[in-house]
Amino acid sequence: MSTATDAPPEPPAEPPAAEGGPPGERPRALAWLASVGNALVIPALALFTALVVGGLVIIFTDPDTLDEWGSFFSDPGGALRASWDVVYEAYHALWESSLGSPRVIGRTLVEATPLALAGLSVALAFRAGLFNIGAAGQLIVGATCAGWVGFTWDLPKIIHLPLAILAGFAGGAAWGGIAGVLKARTGAHEVITTIMLNYISYLLLDYALRSDAFQPEGRDDLISKAVAESARLPEITIGEVTVHAGLFLAIGAAVVVWWLLERSTVGFRLKSVGANPYASRYAGMSVGAMYILAMVLAGGLAGLAGTVNITGRPSFALTGGYYRFIGFDAIAVALLGRAHPIGVLGAAFLFGVLRSGSTGMQVATSTPVDIIVVIQALIILFVAAPALVRSLYRIKAGRGTGQTFTTGWGA
Repeated sequence: MSTATDAPPEPPAEPPAAEGGPPGERPRALAWLASVGNALVIPALALFTALVVGGLVIIFTDPDTLDEWGSFFSDPGGALRASWDVVYEAYHALWESSLGSPRVIGRTLVEATPLALAGLSVALAFRAGLFNIGAAGQLIVGATCAGWVGFTWDLPKIIHLPLAILAGFAGGAAWGGIAGVLKARTGAHEVITTIMLNYISYLLLDYALRSDAFQPEGRDDLISKAVAESARLPEITIGEVTVHAGLFLAIGAAVVVWWLLERSTVGFRLKSVGANPYASRYAGMSVGAMYILAMVLAGGLAGLAGTVNITGRPSFALTGGYYRFIGFDAIAVALLGRAHPIGVLGAAFLFGVLRSGSTGMQVATSTPVDIIVVIQALIILFVAAPALVRSLYRIKAGRGTGQTFTTGWGA
């Protein structure tokens, strides 16, 4: 006969439910927030450190401030005040000319839009274990295709604009696909092939801008005809901020890339190949097909960056030099954004602030625009060397660890 002492022990009580959700939901949310915070540590400190070092560059390139430092031992307070004033004025002018009013915020967002799309291009390739140096060339080919459709064809806007966007995506995708096929079929490293394809695209654009099909009548400089009104992105006003529709195209592309990488089977295969191509091949995945797909999608995103630039910004025409800078800035945007779509949007906005505010900073304080290039380079340096940032701020190993961008030269 069983007794009360023979009864099985009661199961342990359920932990109390977190307020606002079922048991376990709050710990998961806190863990996610902690992981996001850790991932942002290095980029945030890299930005802060770059601004500090950039401030030192501003101080030691200003003649009046250097004169104050010449009498530092007789008047140390004067040297420190002069240094603070010149740095404050420069960064305040940068803020005012990029975020100080609705008008300049709109300009900043317009600057950030192609950077976001090109940054997504580089980030997507990163996640597949590929270092896409070719965003500049893919962007140029995409812009060239979109521009040709835009100023050659005469169609209603409801047809003309989508065709120009599709042409830009297809041109960039085809150019990126060349590197993908070479990687998959011959093992040619994507860094080498995309760099070579960049130079080819530069020369092709220069050739096109000298041809009658692209050159405006009565001009012989390297600029194309203007895109027709029916192929231009419409302007959208939100409150007092005016942007073009390319901004929403960039946000939509970031959402699609996030869904592809985090919620789809194809994205899982892309990330698996990026993490370990040998294990992925052993598991039955087609590594070559994933390389081709990654470069096609990356090239298409870069092509969209060129498309929104030519169809959304005055003078709505192709020129040579500007597009190259966007393509190489995209690498920095992807690095700073830790190859995550949301991070890329934030990094593109930051670079848009720097790019938009640099001219106003120069006008207001005579600080050279080149200081912005120095700050961008320092951001890249500190993001690419997380061990340096951790040692500077005594951060324990493991914090700030983010995406491993590529699997190296031997991938």
